[in-house]
Amino acid sequence: MGEPEQQQTAGSRLGTPESGGISTLEHGVKPPTSPQGKSFPFKVQMLDDTQETIEVPIHAPGKALLDAVCCHLNLVEGDYFGLEFQDHRKVTVWLDLIKPILKQIRRPRNVVVKFVVKFFPPDHTQLQEELTRYLFALQVKQDLVQGRLICNDSSTALLISHIVQSEIGDFDEAGDHEHLSKNTYIPNQETLEEKIMEFHRNHFGQTPAESDFQLLEIARRLELYGIRLHPAKDREGTKINLAVANTGILVFQGHTKINAFNWAKVRKLSFKRKRFLIKLRPDANSSYQDTLEFMMASRDFCKSFWKICVEYHAFFRLFEEPKPKPKPVIFSRGSSFRFSGRTQKQVLDYVKEGGHKKVQFERKHSKLCSIRTTHPPDQILEIANITLTPSSQPEEMQSLKQEKEENQATDVAAQHRSPSPKKSPVDKKVKEGSTLRIDGEDAVKDHAHHNIKNAHHPSTGSSTGSPHLSELSINSQGGMMTGLNSSLSPNLSPDGKPSSPLISPLLNETVCIRTDDEDDSRKKRLPTDKAYFIAKEVSATECTYLKDLEVITVWFQNAVNKDESMPDSLRNLMFSNFEPLHKFHTAFLKEVEQRLALWEGRSNSHLKSENQKIGDVMLKNLQAMKQLTSNLQKHYEVLIEFEKAIKASRKLEVLCRDFEQEKVCYLPLNSFLIQPLHRLMHYKQIMERLCKHYSPNHADFRDSRAALAEISEMVAQLHGTMIKMENFQKLHELRKDLTGIENLVIPGREFMRLGSLSKLSGKGLQQRMFFLFNDVLLYTSRGLTSSNQFKVHGQLPLYNMTIEESEEEWGVSHCLTLRSQNQAIVVAASSKGEMEKWSEDIQMAIDLAEKSGGPVPELLASSPPDGKTPDEAPADQESEDDLSASRSSLERQSPHRGNTTVHVCWHRNTSVSMLDFSFAVENQLSGNLLRKFKNSNGWQKLWVVFTNFCLFFYKSHQDNHPLASLPLLGYSLTIPSESENIHKDYVFKLHFKSHVYYFRAENEYTFDRWMGVIRSATDSACRSRLLIHRESHMY
Repeated sequence: MGEPEQQQTAGSRLGTPESGGISTLEHGVKPPTSPQGKSFPFKVQMLDDTQETIEVPIHAPGKALLDAVCCHLNLVEGDYFGLEFQDHRKVTVWLDLIKPILKQIRRPRNVVVKFVVKFFPPDHTQLQEELTRYLFALQVKQDLVQGRLICNDSSTALLISHIVQSEIGDFDEAGDHEHLSKNTYIPNQETLEEKIMEFHRNHFGQTPAESDFQLLEIARRLELYGIRLHPAKDREGTKINLAVANTGILVFQGHTKINAFNWAKVRKLSFKRKRFLIKLRPDANSSYQDTLEFMMASRDFCKSFWKICVEYHAFFRLFEEPKPKPKPVIFSRGSSFRFSGRTQKQVLDYVKEGGHKKVQFERKHSKLCSIRTTHPPDQILEIANITLTPSSQPEEMQSLKQEKEENQATDVAAQHRSPSPKKSPVDKKVKEGSTLRIDGEDAVKDHAHHNIKNAHHPSTGSSTGSPHLSELSINSQGGMMTGLNSSLSPNLSPDGKPSSPLISPLLNETVCIRTDDEDDSRKKRLPTDKAYFIAKEVSATECTYLKDLEVITVWFQNAVNKDESMPDSLRNLMFSNFEPLHKFHTAFLKEVEQRLALWEGRSNSHLKSENQKIGDVMLKNLQAMKQLTSNLQKHYEVLIEFEKAIKASRKLEVLCRDFEQEKVCYLPLNSFLIQPLHRLMHYKQIMERLCKHYSPNHADFRDSRAALAEISEMVAQLHGTMIKMENFQKLHELRKDLTGIENLVIPGREFMRLGSLSKLSGKGLQQRMFFLFNDVLLYTSRGLTSSNQFKVHGQLPLYNMTIEESEEEWGVSHCLTLRSQNQAIVVAASSKGEMEKWSEDIQMAIDLAEKSGGPVPELLASSPPDGKTPDEAPADQESEDDLSASRSSLERQSPHRGNTTVHVCWHRNTSVSMLDFSFAVENQLSGNLLRKFKNSNGWQKLWVVFTNFCLFFYKSHQDNHPLASLPLLGYSLTIPSESENIHKDYVFKLHFKSHVYYFRAENEYTFDRWMGVIRSATDSACRSRLLIHRESHMY
């Protein structure tokens, strides 16, 4: 690997002598003096297969050699790496950092020491430097070649495609064939060449640093990433493999993980001759014995594995290096081995506290050189001119002339068709939050003391159609669509682009801390036009929409293909309608992202002024979407046939029930069938805002108006179908939430409102869940079964019903009396607003029932004996009914999701109307937000999706399922007060009782958008006004 001349060494940055390397000492502590004696040239094989000669004193400890290697590489995060070699018994062992080298390597002239990754962190975003990630990527490449990292063909091809992108740049068919013929990444590579090239084609514009990041993003999700298998046998003599990871000790059978022992469960690790012993903490729920015993090939193998387990535990679990044990006076028992070096937390803290100057390092086989930081930013005040050396200059390079403030020309090398990773350094300071495994849980340590502004949302690529690839959160189109993300660094090159090649689409999805100065700098770089933010919203919401389509086209289709329960006619009808939509919107998203890249000047900056618009892209694609109108019109038929098939087939019913329990199905399954029609509403609203923003003289106004006309025509054509589908879907969803009821879904029935009311009985006010339809009112109580369904206690036909306020009569606040032909009940709402909404909707339903004039069919499955009303039935009978109710219900034998709208209304004591559901559909939103808890100091960056009255949180936009969700019904939305000390811009606050969350948007437009859509789910007054304004249209 190349080194620039006169570069500052890693050891000197830590305040140590030149020979001290990157000692693991704390700040201010001097290293021990190196043993005097003749230096010996050790042969060290690097990760790029080069062999270097490193001279250190022959009697020095192992740490001196590791420090010297890291110093040679100018590697700051050297603590993740180690040196391994084969001892005289041909056993591969790690070089002990405390013992003298001479005592470990008996014949150093004949030994080649290998520099490799030793500790694999749980998340590669914890690696702060590009060089570190590059070395990790080389380790992944090496593991592929050596057959250690085993995965399926699709994942293998995708990994190799990112390696190829980092080595030769953008796709070229002839170049790819030639490169793959000369370089072997896996055995029998020829069979995967076409797939590798197919994936490589999608990485257009991706820099080597981005390719490294994407490579690690995929690799870290593989079961064998960072795993070194150690052969062993269990007590029964079965051949197994043991491995150690950041989470604990893993047990493999072949290459399949069969067990894992988390560090929190392990009380003690020891070995006795060939036996490796794991002593577990007492656990009443565990079937394992107190001590597990494994037999290894020899004592040397056993001790070697025990040592690496001790080191892994200390590195990932401890806050600081363990102190050495005092030496015994007379005799010792057991091994004196201990972990030596900084823990992961110390490494993260050091790198975050220190500033780093950009230095160049060489990528073997790559056409591009890279830059990273190595000294404090305050030492760099001006933009420097940097040119590539002839030896490292890519073949397809061109000079882009830019003018500086003094009108001086600066040449900056740029790779053909992709942003250059070689930029000029300016002031930079990046800090990232760290995640450390503590007591078996992930504790995020955020040290946020500076202002944070989120970058534009990282774009996504299309799914490749492979279920496995989708599961790995793969960004197959991410290169050109995102280009260089400018949120991490305020550095500007002379052409005004971000200067760091580190900046990958995914880097900003971790907890990133920036200074206020960087925010100011970033504001100057990114476009500020409202049309730009509208285009960003199109991209963000399209990303979420594609993931929703994948729930049907990838995940559900994959589940159906494994089972023969779905009729072929329904299978063809469903997927033949959804797959063309997925293909179209994949291309649409790619085009939007390419336009954003041009708009931001991330590529082809000379065309920037001609591409600062989005109306033409919308017009082109909305016109093309008209060809899919026939597919959209069939969605109602798909929904009806789907529910019929579920009712007719117990096997399909179980399949759908099980699929709805999967994390990827974060909404009711049938709701995904309506998403394509809802998306049309989103396009219409977006174009309305865009046309309102533009003046009639704007260059993009005519295309935007034409696009609005196109989408308005489609919405008008499909609006009636959408209304029928929404009602049909909601009735079937409620059928799953209710028990003790028959014939809920009948022609002509419309859902109107559900919510919690208190019903007055002989026992006083009791909470009940009410469901209002256009012909009947049902009241229920929460069931006692594990499914948490609601048991129907009674029904009130709306025909000839009367409603009146009766607070004075009963002495109960917000009280209503409902009188039907045979029964009268008294109910109380939680507030005056809730009472008014129920009163309006019930009166409207009564009017609709009067117009229909027909009697309501009997809905209850059975009636209590002796003519008693349901509330008068004995308590034991209610419980027995719950347990013996119809077994045909879809959720009867499965755990029920606790955050469905019905359950949220029950717990929050509120209500939701069908109008609210329809309005919420129009107010879906996606994007990055920073979240902060009430008592925390740092802000955490998350990808957030708002839909169905709920915020869903993802680590990144590529994740297939949310990490958590926050139902918003009942929450209050406000702006933080001065006393809360939230001195940041664009912050809003969500609170419900003692639960308080703060969220930060990146700019005023996104702040207003998030406030607007969240208010639709939290502000009762807003929903009430909306009801008055729009109920005649909906009903």
